[in-house]
Amino acid sequence: MRGIELRMGRIFGARKRAVIVACDHGMFDGAHAGMEDIPAMLARVGDGPDAILLSPGMLGHAAGWFGRRAAPAAIVRLNYNSVFGFAWKYEQAAIANLFQPEDAVAAGADAVLVCLTLKTGSEERDARNAENFAALCARAHALGLPVVGEYFPRKHLGQPPDEFQEEIAIGCRALAEFGADAIKTFYTRDFRRIAESCPIPLLGLGAEKTPTDLDALRLAESQMRDGASGVVFGRNAIQATNPTKFVAALQAIVKDGASAAGAAAANGL
Repeated sequence: MRGIELRMGRIFGARKRAVIVACDHGMFDGAHAGMEDIPAMLARVGDGPDAILLSPGMLGHAAGWFGRRAAPAAIVRLNYNSVFGFAWKYEQAAIANLFQPEDAVAAGADAVLVCLTLKTGSEERDARNAENFAALCARAHALGLPVVGEYFPRKHLGQPPDEFQEEIAIGCRALAEFGADAIKTFYTRDFRRIAESCPIPLLGLGAEKTPTDLDALRLAESQMRDGASGVVFGRNAIQATNPTKFVAALQAIVKDGASAAGAAAANGL
């Protein structure tokens, strides 16, 4: 387990907090604005994040950027979940392993992300998805790779708040039970209860693009206040007015407990 501990330490540091920027959207949803050229996007974001979430293929394209002492850690996504086909209205949560933990190691990854959806409408599919998640965790751990688990509801954000809360709570606890080392998840109406029921770090995701930078920073502030150990922001960081300054503001909120308004003002946002 020492390899897992070392790599988790590189991402979360002594304060056990992390700011992660996600740019893996092209695996499911095409190239979002600002993500057309991943190496150029990384240069705009700068070295402020503790880690970057991307695909193994894009890690290869950005090898020169990551192959530096000051570079953030690289977390690569291993599996494909059809519920991310938003434009195609997919809802069955068919999950396939596109990459294996061994591929992530060969690509130079520091950790892997594995997605899970349950409550798919098929007990057989649920069992298969759970088995697949646990198996990838075991294989990654055998290689010393930490696993960031991601629970993603089949209906995404279209559920009533109480139903959404219940599914996220059950899903996050399941990820911990199946072997994840950290969890990337949605912010819910009672996020603190989910955080208190999980023995591993929770990372609040940014989800949809917010109207302003300050709105996104307020989301991060709420997540940290309610028990998160960090954030995973994609579009809200990459499409920010100034991505480098936005990430610096996130760091102030996550690591120093700054308010959203204070972090925004201090970084000229």
